[in-house]
Amino acid sequence: MPKLVTAAQMRALEAAAIAAGTSERELMARAGLAVAQEAWLAVGATDGAEVLVLCGPGNNGGDGLVAARHLAEWGALVQVYLLRARAEDDAEWAAVASFGIPAITAEEDAGFAVLEDQLSGAEIVIDALFGTGFAPRERPIEGDAAQVLWRLRAAREAAPPVRLVAIDVPSGLDADTGAADVHTVGADITVTFGFAKTGLVAAPGSQLAGEIIVAEIGVEDDADALPYEELRLLDVRARFPARPADGHKGTFGTVTVAAGSRRFPGAARLAAEAAARSGAGLVTLAAPEAIQPLLATFADATHEPLPSTDGTLDAEAARALLRTLRGGRTRALLVGPGLDLTPATEAFVTQLLAGLDAVEGLEAVVLDADALNVLARLPGWHTRLALPRILTPHPAEMARLLGVDPAEVQAARLDAALGYATRTGSVVVLKGAGTIVATPDGRARLSGVATSALAHAGSGDVLAGLIAGFVAQGLDAFDAASAGVAVHAECGRVAERRIGAASTLASDLLRLLPEVRRGLDGSDDVRNFDGFATERARGAAPLSQESEWYNPLDG
Repeated sequence: MPKLVTAAQMRALEAAAIAAGTSERELMARAGLAVAQEAWLAVGATDGAEVLVLCGPGNNGGDGLVAARHLAEWGALVQVYLLRARAEDDAEWAAVASFGIPAITAEEDAGFAVLEDQLSGAEIVIDALFGTGFAPRERPIEGDAAQVLWRLRAAREAAPPVRLVAIDVPSGLDADTGAADVHTVGADITVTFGFAKTGLVAAPGSQLAGEIIVAEIGVEDDADALPYEELRLLDVRARFPARPADGHKGTFGTVTVAAGSRRFPGAARLAAEAAARSGAGLVTLAAPEAIQPLLATFADATHEPLPSTDGTLDAEAARALLRTLRGGRTRALLVGPGLDLTPATEAFVTQLLAGLDAVEGLEAVVLDADALNVLARLPGWHTRLALPRILTPHPAEMARLLGVDPAEVQAARLDAALGYATRTGSVVVLKGAGTIVATPDGRARLSGVATSALAHAGSGDVLAGLIAGFVAQGLDAFDAASAGVAVHAECGRVAERRIGAASTLASDLLRLLPEVRRGLDGSDDVRNFDGFATERARGAAPLSQESEWYNPLDG
């Protein structure tokens, strides 16, 4: 999987390269050349193409000056607009000036009339104002920079819009979190250096970055040690165990789903069917006996009706389920979808977790929904459970687990997921636009997918079922969680294209799941199976657009 870095990690890589003998100016030369090449291709390598480079005062602006010089050498008509004058001993500025490239500062441009004229005539603009060092939480964009970006936004909204190439990140975007200043302007292309930044695959950064092109600049030698990766469907496929033709249901594992209540019977059905369609050999649905008639129509599962109190699982149900689990067939246990949060449910979850370490053959437990809300009320729960566990909170559930406001979780999603994973020894799947899968040892995978097709009740139940199903098939907790997130996201993308995001239901994800899951088996007739692998690369199309076996319902 492609590595991702934070701004601090990137600075450390650059410092290591410099200590090894590469000068800072050489790194800037490589970065600027990469930007120039992408901008030159974007204008069709046409002599006389009008290019405007907006330069800030720091290294990002220096990269822009290098790009400006190369583009001028290749025949573009380049103009440079500076937020403020560069120092006279600035080597890149001296090179631009000696080349005769027209330049003006914001201070010299009264009323920004020159800038407006330049923007109206440009075929492409290069945003080199602020790079990875900008943090919108610490200081807002204001003054001349705000005025420049406001006019750039207007040019982007004009007809036809000016095209925009951002250097490293769109100006005003937090390179770590994906948060953005209100003045940040979305780009068509973001050329980022060494490795993509975590903020480029986290919403809203993923929507503002446009096409992301990663340019090597000579800092990539220690990539294996980097802990963060972009979660891509192609890489998940490579990790899947083979499905031998002579396999039987035991080969592909058993999942037990402890779920459902009188109020939420559908959640149990969604989770169980997702586990079954993930490829697991057998799914057992352990639900309150009071709702058994509602679930009996799911003939593809075996059923374990459990005692209940007012339609919710209780302490007696926990004891009964533990007796069943000790039979030794279940590899993966999912607890939580649709349980409801009652005193009886709290007793069920508490007693169940207390007995799981004695269950032989169980590889991991997936805890979702109200099971997580019970954990939030049990300080130190993780010290009483050795079994590997996967937690699948949405932001509000994550906030309850951490004891903070949901806004704090959303402001630093990666930190929140990693912090709780480390504290509790769990794999944490923090759901939302750009889902994060974090491990106790500090690794994380970030999905760049954001679609409101998944913003429907029951979508999380489908995800939890998928993850449990992949555990049953032999994936470890990290890979199973990653596979669930990637497959779930691809189902959402296909649903958005075929059905529309507003009308997609969780049950629609189940209907699309066989097509997406089929690609993970390495079928020979699947062409261009690239999932997330090349959706950000030049000239490549996502799986849901060009794969032969996707047959759009709308023709």
